[in-house]
Parts: sequence; structure tokens; C-alpha cells
Amino acid sequence: MTSSAATADVAPPDAAEAFSVGRRVLILIMVVLGSTLYATTLLIASTLLPQMQGTMSATQDEIAWTMTFNILATAVMTPMTGWLAGRFGRRQTMTWSVLLFTATTFMCGAATSLETLILWRVLQGALGAPVIPLSQTILLDAFPKRQQGLVTSIFGMAVVIGPVIGPTLGGLLSELYTWRWAFYMIVPVGVISFIGLRFTLPHDRPTGRVALDWTGFLSLAVAIAGVQLVLSRGQRLDWFDSGEIVVEAAIAAIAFWIFLAHSLTTPRPFLNLRLLRDRNYALGLILVLIYGMLNFTPMVLLPPLLQQHAGFPDSLIGEIIAARGVGATIGFFLAIFVGRMDPRIGIGGGFVLQAVSGIWLMSLDLNVGTATLMANSLVQGIAIGVIWVPLTLATFATTSSANLAEGTAVYHLLRNIGSSFFISICVAEVVRATSANYSRLVELVNPFNRSLLMPWVTGAWDPETVTGLAKLSKEIARQSAMLGYINAFGLYTLASALAVPLALLVGSRSRAR
Repeated sequence: MTSSAATADVAPPDAAEAFSVGRRVLILIMVVLGSTLYATTLLIASTLLPQMQGTMSATQDEIAWTMTFNILATAVMTPMTGWLAGRFGRRQTMTWSVLLFTATTFMCGAATSLETLILWRVLQGALGAPVIPLSQTILLDAFPKRQQGLVTSIFGMAVVIGPVIGPTLGGLLSELYTWRWAFYMIVPVGVISFIGLRFTLPHDRPTGRVALDWTGFLSLAVAIAGVQLVLSRGQRLDWFDSGEIVVEAAIAAIAFWIFLAHSLTTPRPFLNLRLLRDRNYALGLILVLIYGMLNFTPMVLLPPLLQQHAGFPDSLIGEIIAARGVGATIGFFLAIFVGRMDPRIGIGGGFVLQAVSGIWLMSLDLNVGTATLMANSLVQGIAIGVIWVPLTLATFATTSSANLAEGTAVYHLLRNIGSSFFISICVAEVVRATSANYSRLVELVNPFNRSLLMPWVTGAWDPETVTGLAKLSKEIARQSAMLGYINAFGLYTLASALAVPLALLVGSRSRAR
């Protein structure tokens, strides 16, 4: 595939030496500002889900679309980065992506309906997708080789720390004002980054040499979108008893067949499926798919549970989400030492930590304390940080340099698809299990249940009055929802556990040349 960002022209070796120290520092600052916008916005949105759900009068599965379709749009558009950079130049692609991302972030805050909010979230993900892939390339071109290790470390740390600060400020602003201000606070940073990038990035000419396989790209995009619609709407429409779901599934299947047939027969496909013959690479794709499934799911599930059923304020939810970012920072530091050992230790150990955090979540109830939740988020973050570096290195350990660019594009594509699909599956399970458990539990509230005659069982609930029945119904709904979330956390735990034996199959040979 020739559409990866890494295929864009790289500056001559001595080009970085032409930049002054001040200009290099400005490039680093502005690129970091721009590249942290996406992750920060994603985590802020997860904190705001309960408030947005109330404002838009949406169900839990409907408001989750603001997360899943944003991630999906990013997944589909990321492999186009190389084509955009070749067609318009890196400077133009980077700066306009930051500006358009900032504009759509403002429109997310100004949205007045669920449909418009989802639309702007999709555009936000699609238009901001080139920022992350281009950031690394720009920094490597701007700094000489002797400084590239330091710059990459600074860039990585800044990208991790940004999501720690974002949810905390976003949760506080949403509690003091409204959820809209959590989006608005990103706009000034985006504008500053755009202006700074326009003035600091060197001018480059579009190469025009990067081709894009439109048939492969469009068929894959349609297939992914079709599957996402099935997963997002299936529970509400009773799955394949709905004509809409049948049509969407059929379109997704046909589009995916076209993508497979085209990719295996064209000389320059959008995604080169022949790379799957490399065992390490194939295993790495499966593991990064699971990694993506685990990455954002707790951050989508916890805020609605905590606000709507456990009574947590938005600012406190933001701090719990931010603890995950702190854990990720610790995990990345640990990965430096773990990386010197067999990669299977870091990958397997990280997924074991994920499984432990999942079992821990399954043991919680609605009386859980803030310290427990923050500790659990910290463990999740450490696991995410520990897994990423050895997983990436092991996946491409046996991939030739010529195939590295397109291999990386597929790697990140599957990570984002895993996040989007698994979030939809878990939210659908929460909705299904909540409804089913409520139906079963209310059957026990009847005149023939002798337990309700015992005051130490009923407590403040009085099933003899309408008010008492309403209170009892509300409590049953809370407990039913908690059981639904425990089921979803069970899926999270199962996915984590399945990844551990796969990690043991990963080899550690050197990359082919």
C-alpha cells in the first residue's frame, strides 16, 4: 500500500541542521499541541457521556455512537494520510487538519441534536486523523539524528500527559457550566497550534507520487461502516428480525467481499493482505485488535454507570478517567525496562493486568468508593502502557523495511476498529442484560413473596403504596443495570484472558531487510 504517512517524502539528511534551535523547539511545541488534541478530546467525550445523554434525550447505546463513530472515522481515514501528504504536502495537510479538527470540535459543543452531534464527531475524527501519523514524521525531519531519541521521548510523554489533564478539566467545566464547555476549552489550543504550525513548519511541495487504491479504500470503508451500524443498532431493532439490520449486514458482506477479491488480485492494493504470511505480523494484528478492544471500553462504560446509578459528580468521574492516564505514563516508563527483555513478558504481563482489572470491575457494586475506582483505572493504564511498546516491536520484528509503512497503517486501523466494535458490543450487552434482569427481578415483587412481609428485608420500601413501589422499581432498575455492566466487564475480562496465550506465540527474530 502506498497510502501510508510514512511513504511521504523525507527531508534530506542535512535539512534538519538548517533549522535554528528556537525554530526546532517551536516546531516541537506546536506539533505536540496539535497531536494531543485527538486523544484529549476522546477522553473528554467519555467523561461527558452522561450529560450529553440527558441533553440529547438519548438512550445509552445511542449516545455511545458519539464515541464509536468518531473512532471509526479515525480508523478509516488514517491510511489516507500518505495520499493527502503526497497530494497537498505535509505542511498543508498538517495545518489544515488541525484547523478543521478544531472547528469541528467547536461544532460538537454547539450541537443541538443527537444527529448533529454524531455528524460533527464523525467529521472530527476523519479530519483530525492525519495529525498523529504526520506528527512523528515532521519531528524526525526537523531534528538531527542525534536528537531524535530525546524528541521522540518528549513527544510520547506529552501525548500521554495531555489525556491526564483533559478529563480532569473537562469534568470540572461540565460540572460548573455544561458539557459544551469541555469541547470549547480545546478550541483556543487548536487555534494556537494552527497559527504556530503555519509559521514554523517548512514549506514543502506536494510530490503527487502517492497513489490511492480507491476501490479498496471505499469498499473497506463501506464494510466497516456497515458492521458498525449493525452492532450499534442491532439491540434496539431486534437484530436480524429487522429489515434495516439485514440490509446493512448484506451491504457490509458484499463490500468486504469486493475488498478481499480486489486486494488479492490488484498489484498495488489499499491494504496488502500478503503481509499476513508473516507469523509475527499476523499475531501482532490479532493482539492489537484485542488491545484496541480493551483500550477505551472501560472509559465508555464507567461514566454512565457512576453518574446515573452511583451518583458520582462529573468532576469526580473526570479524575477517575484521568487516573488511567497517570497509569499509562507509569506503564510507558516500565516499558523502557521491560523492552530489554523478551517481548512476550511485557505483552503477556500487560494482558494479565488487564484481566485482573476486569475481574476487579466484576466484583464492584453501586457502593464503590472513589479510591477503588481510581486504583482500578491506574492498573488499566499501567497495562496499556506496558503492552504497547513490546507489542509494536514484536509485531514488526520480522517485517521488511519495504513493507513497514503499509504494515503500520493496518496495525493502527485494526486497533481503532477493535475499539469501536467492542464498545458497541459491550453497550448492547448492558442494554440487553439490564432489560432482562429487570423483567426477572420485578417478578419477585408480588403478594405471594413472603420475604416482602419481613421488615428487615423491605426496609424503607413499602410495596403497599404507589410511592413505595416507585422507589422499589427505581432500586431494581439500578441493580439490574449493575448486573448488565458486570456482564460487559466480563466480556472485557474474557478478551484480556484470551490474549495471554496468543502473546506466548510471538517470536523475537530480527527484522528482515
